[in-house]
Amino acid sequence: MTAAGAVDGLTGFSSSAQTMSLVAFTTVATITLLLCVMTGPDRDDLDEFYTGYSSLSPMSNGLAIAGDYISAATVLSTSGIIALTGYDGVVLALSTVLSLMLLMFLLAEPLRNAGRFTMGDALARRMPGRAVRMTACIVTLAALLPMMLVQLAGAGDLLAFILGFSDNSVKTGCIIGLGTLMISYAAIGGMKGTALIQILKIVMLLGSGAIVAALILHRFDWDPGALFTAAAQNSGVGPAFLHSGLQFAGGPAPHLDMISSELTVVLGGACLPHITMRMYTANSARQVRRSLSWAVPSVTLFVPVITVVGFGATALIGRDTIAAADPQGRTAYLLGSRAAFGPELSTSATLLFTAVTTAIFLTLLASVAGMILACANSLAHDVFASHVRDLTPRREMTVARLSALAVGAVAILLATLVQHLSLQPLVTLSFCIGASAIAPALVYTLFWRRYTRTGLLWTLIGGTVTVVVLMTGTNLVSGSPAAAFPDADFNWFPFTTTGVVSIPLGFACGWLGTIASGRRQAAEQRRQYEAVEGWILAGVVRRSG
Repeated sequence: MTAAGAVDGLTGFSSSAQTMSLVAFTTVATITLLLCVMTGPDRDDLDEFYTGYSSLSPMSNGLAIAGDYISAATVLSTSGIIALTGYDGVVLALSTVLSLMLLMFLLAEPLRNAGRFTMGDALARRMPGRAVRMTACIVTLAALLPMMLVQLAGAGDLLAFILGFSDNSVKTGCIIGLGTLMISYAAIGGMKGTALIQILKIVMLLGSGAIVAALILHRFDWDPGALFTAAAQNSGVGPAFLHSGLQFAGGPAPHLDMISSELTVVLGGACLPHITMRMYTANSARQVRRSLSWAVPSVTLFVPVITVVGFGATALIGRDTIAAADPQGRTAYLLGSRAAFGPELSTSATLLFTAVTTAIFLTLLASVAGMILACANSLAHDVFASHVRDLTPRREMTVARLSALAVGAVAILLATLVQHLSLQPLVTLSFCIGASAIAPALVYTLFWRRYTRTGLLWTLIGGTVTVVVLMTGTNLVSGSPAAAFPDADFNWFPFTTTGVVSIPLGFACGWLGTIASGRRQAAEQRRQYEAVEGWILAGVVRRSG
């Protein structure tokens, strides 16, 4: 059987199975929208819209953090990398856990103490001013909009893959319909409504994934070694599948490229604005710690699940089949889940597989809704509220909801335009901006006494511009068959991600900007920091005298 034939055999569901998936998707969309209507703010209260009154329990907030952190791009792209490159994909998955642990131990409590609603609040705690808030908003949009495009564009492909249609106009219709639903989640539900969707998503994703992983291990007599050996045999590259270096083997410096990629994930994943905004929903530093004590194990549990499913996909159907379905392997999670149930789907197997596809569908909805909310909050609170005097809570909430509509509409439009291109550069762009601009800005703002407003602006702008410029020269954009523009070749940067250069430059920009500010401004900023240092680091108000 050819690779294409194998794919057809795996995805050629009966009409009853496709109908069941469609009914499940419709039911989930309806239920989650009703949840947003019932739990969303019922009066003009900014704290209720932006933070849900910090009323979520540590377990609920922790699961919501994990739900925001495990995006659809993480599930589909990481499982694909595991299925296609083996060991390197597992290291990438482990890096996501390390990233959340970095947030837990270094940034979570100071972020919660310094911020109120947005990243701009945390930065402006030390350095008030419109320029800081405007720049924070621009960087938030630059970091999250590419990720939204990836997941919106992938929504049409996902539904086509599951439901068996291939017409481009239908895919575009799916993007528009799902995007409208995601805008509704953010505008109606606010922080609490989207949190409940994230909780439902993470429970379904972990539950269905654990069942699939158990079925795959059962196929190999519960012997992970046998699973890995079978995956290596069906990978087409033999033992190299179980060793480092396969993912970046074609580059001039594969080991340095891998270090750059992992460093970008570790620093960037934890600092993206839709993740850090969840810190403000806790009502105390102790609540933040307890929330993350639920979030970290949830994400950690997902690593062995996605590892088993990724290796299982390669072991059961072969690397060539996965690559034939999608060159980036984004369908590997679904292919592995489908293969785990055997060649024929019984009624119970159909129900379980429908649960898997529904979990992925819900992951797409919840991930984009959280990002739209983060962007809308920043636009309303950091831009409009700081520029318009006497903006009432009612008007600011209206602006936030209109901002959600505007951001979502732009994302939908751009997603329909780029859906036929390879979107991996956009995922990488988001993580690189998080690692090269946002992470240095937060670390310096929260912990460096001498840091100045000039240094902050240089960090945010310099880090972002560096990433954008370097990204155009990577092999993800041109110069390789899997690039966004495979027929062109203007590849001049020898790495897949920009982190190895842009992360040091982001920190250097902050240092240079601070030095360039002069001693007088540095001394003034130090006094301002000392006035709020106790509150930022420990939640303690400094007493004068």
